[in-house]
Amino acid sequence: MRIGIQASYSGGFRQTAAEIRQLESAGLDLATVAEVYTFDAVSQLGYLAAVTERVELMSAILPIYSRTPALTAMTAAGLDLVSDGRFTLGLGASGPQVIEGWHGVAYDAPLQRTREVVDICRQVWRRERLVHDGPKYHVPLPPEQGTGLGKPLKLINTPVRDRIPVMLAAIGPKNVELAAEIAEIWEPIFFVPEKAGSVWGESLAAGRSRRDPALGDLQIAVGVPVAVGEDADALLDHVRPQLALYIGGMGARGRNFYNDLARRYGYEDEARTVQDLYLDGRKDEAAAAVPEELVRATALVGPESHVAERVAAFREAGVTTLLLQPLDDSPEGRLRTVETMRRIADG
Repeated sequence: MRIGIQASYSGGFRQTAAEIRQLESAGLDLATVAEVYTFDAVSQLGYLAAVTERVELMSAILPIYSRTPALTAMTAAGLDLVSDGRFTLGLGASGPQVIEGWHGVAYDAPLQRTREVVDICRQVWRRERLVHDGPKYHVPLPPEQGTGLGKPLKLINTPVRDRIPVMLAAIGPKNVELAAEIAEIWEPIFFVPEKAGSVWGESLAAGRSRRDPALGDLQIAVGVPVAVGEDADALLDHVRPQLALYIGGMGARGRNFYNDLARRYGYEDEARTVQDLYLDGRKDEAAAAVPEELVRATALVGPESHVAERVAAFREAGVTTLLLQPLDDSPEGRLRTVETMRRIADG
């Protein structure tokens, strides 16, 4: 099982990069950089590529709406070049709040767009002359939509790899089915090992039934809050605000994918309560209303023996990479967390 960590986007990136280099020496396998409405992820990933040697790098995630498909492919090829083949292209649809509210782009047909973006990226990496005529993207642009001067082009440079791994972040049934069909890696959120089969099993099976064998087995990367120690339970409440933010605040009533997920886990009433409280501005009460069972199930918090049991449950559910979110947020705490989790993951 691989161990990863997400770079902080709260500022001080050079310090974060120096810390990731130290964590690399402690056994870290993967570092990810998010792209929300802060600094872009690409420049930071390029910086990490320059100061690390072994650790793999992943965007987690680049929204499919914020770049043209060809630019996404070019960017991934460039990051794979500067990292000597250590880059994974993490993509996701994000949501209407960010895509329409920040990028000013209509949030439409996320499934179709994702499929076409991945297809175009793989054409570019194979250095084929790019010709794509899909429901959402037309390359070259048809004469009636432009000047008529566009022509099929291919990437000038030869990429380090003609198949850069693609990770799709997905939680909806159809999105997960698509990830299982076309991506090398799937990243869900708020993963409960014991309920993964009932929530996502049908979608995963349907996607895998159409999967190209050349993609290999589907890898699963899961973000987990972590605190290991006899007194770690004291940090458990630190998990609640993030769960409340997503379940309660990441979307509107009736259009919140994370709230839908909590309901599919069986927390119908609790999800409604958390959302009502959060949207009413009562964030602390919303956090307190998150079910403790859900908090514990999605985190790795407790004595080392307990955490080891939970890691085994994640592995049994198919998880191949744990993306650690250390609850001890000091540099020393993150280092201890990576060292301990490396030991646990190695058995």
